[in-house]
Amino acid sequence: MSSSKKSLTQSTLSSLGNLVKLLPTGTMFAFQFLNPVLTNNGHCHPVNKYLSGIMITLCGISCCFASFTDSYTDKDGNIHYGIATKKGLWPTSTSSSGQDLSSYKLRFGDFVHAFFSLIVFAVVSLLDPNSVECFYPSFESKQKVLMMALPPVIGAVSAFIFCIFPNKRHGIGYSST
Repeated sequence: MSSSKKSLTQSTLSSLGNLVKLLPTGTMFAFQFLNPVLTNNGHCHPVNKYLSGIMITLCGISCCFASFTDSYTDKDGNIHYGIATKKGLWPTSTSSSGQDLSSYKLRFGDFVHAFFSLIVFAVVSLLDPNSVECFYPSFESKQKVLMMALPPVIGAVSAFIFCIFPNKRHGIGYSST
C-alpha cells in the first residue's frame, strides 16, 4: 500500500475514532469484543451471519437508547441514572426522593443524537473488516473508494450535527466528562 493511501486510511480511522467517542463505550466494547467471535473472523457460515446481525442490531438499539438516558448526583454524592421523558428524568431507582428531576426533560436534540449515533455505529460496525468479509465479501475489492470515502463524510456530517445539537447528557455508557 502506498504512503498516501496509508495516510488517508490513518486519517479516516483517526477521525472516525474521535467520532466514536460520542458512542456509548459499553456498546462499542461489546461490539469490538463479540464481532470477531460471531463473524468467525470474517469467515461466516449462515449461522454466523444471523448471530452477527442480531448483535449489530442490539448494539444499534443500545446506542439509540443510551441517547435518552442521563445521570444525576444525589445529596450524598452518589450518581444515579434515569431515562429522559417529557416530564423529566424517570429514575431507575427510588433514590430521587426530594430531588427535582424536571430539568432533565426530553429534547429534540436527544432524537437527533439517537439517530446520528445509530448512523455512526452502523458505519463503524458494517465497515469493520470482519463484517465486510462476512456480509459482503466481494464488496471490499470492488468498492474500495466507497469504503474510504463514507466514514469521513458521515463523520463530518455527524460532527457538524453534534455541534449544532450539543449533548449535555451523561447517560448510561457515556463518560462523565
